[in-house]
Amino acid sequence: MISLRSLGLEVDFNGAKCSLRILDQTQLPHQEKWIEIQTNEQMIEAIKSLRVRGAPLIGVAASLMIAKSALEKTSQKLLLNQALALYESRPTAVNLMICVDRMLEQIKENFDIKLIVRLAIQIFNEDVELCDKISVNGATLIKDGDQILTHCNTGGLATVGVGTALGVIRKAHEQGKNIHVYIDETRPLLQGGRLTAWELQKLKIPCTLITDSMAAQLMSLKKITKAIVGADRIAVNGDFANKIGTYSVAVNCLYHSIPFYMAAPYTTIDPKCNNGTEIPIEQRNTNEVQGFGDLIWAPKKMEVYNPSFDVTPRKLVSAWIMDSAVYRNKDVEKGAFKPRKE
Repeated sequence: MISLRSLGLEVDFNGAKCSLRILDQTQLPHQEKWIEIQTNEQMIEAIKSLRVRGAPLIGVAASLMIAKSALEKTSQKLLLNQALALYESRPTAVNLMICVDRMLEQIKENFDIKLIVRLAIQIFNEDVELCDKISVNGATLIKDGDQILTHCNTGGLATVGVGTALGVIRKAHEQGKNIHVYIDETRPLLQGGRLTAWELQKLKIPCTLITDSMAAQLMSLKKITKAIVGADRIAVNGDFANKIGTYSVAVNCLYHSIPFYMAAPYTTIDPKCNNGTEIPIEQRNTNEVQGFGDLIWAPKKMEVYNPSFDVTPRKLVSAWIMDSAVYRNKDVEKGAFKPRKE
């Protein structure tokens, strides 16, 4: 029996059986509800509804779903179709496509159930290792006394490891550095307020929740010394997409001369994407801006613009914290993110 555990995902491989569960992130922070995922359609719904989210995590979750389907003796043709459906479940986070592409290649080249399952497990373990490397590399940029702004959620709920941007913060805290984190609530789904705040409290890392519009004022008061965010897709020129509002953080950091860092694994680099203008931006439901549940604060027939992500250009980034190294603008200009020729 092989068991894999993370903050937001659990899977057990027991012979020809597989149990796959996710923590329903739409219910946090007030309810920790685990959902058994039994079908491909359930996983697609969970990804689209953000029950499972975070660029690295949805790539891992999709890979494990493919392995589960393979164990259930799904035909090669049907498994390929299911993998393609998972591939298309969200358009911006490229980790999903990269992980599913690896699974598709295995299915096409050698339709061996053991090898398919082994690859999914490998993808899980790789993400844990990537997060560890990111956290170690990024912690070198954190000083004792830093007051760090972060946006959206980039911790154990977004990966199967310690996280990306939050992994850096966590490592700095574990090293004994006296830090304080300011958490943007992150509109429209409040993933900072609901998820990042929940994680940091569990880790006992000092933190304060703010609305997105308060960050610039805190910067003007010299209450923020650094900003660290994650990414959902990185172009080879260094532009990157992240949760809507990230671009505003970067612009405000530039004006206030505050270092602005991005943390992500190599799986977030899209080798086919030359620059930020080529990144597809997901448009989400208008209800996410108009209110929550029974609490609706906007006119029901109001026109709403609700992109899930925005793109931050390379020139606003102080450094890219990756699993391989910390890259500066000069490194990216020289082709640090460009595909290597064999």
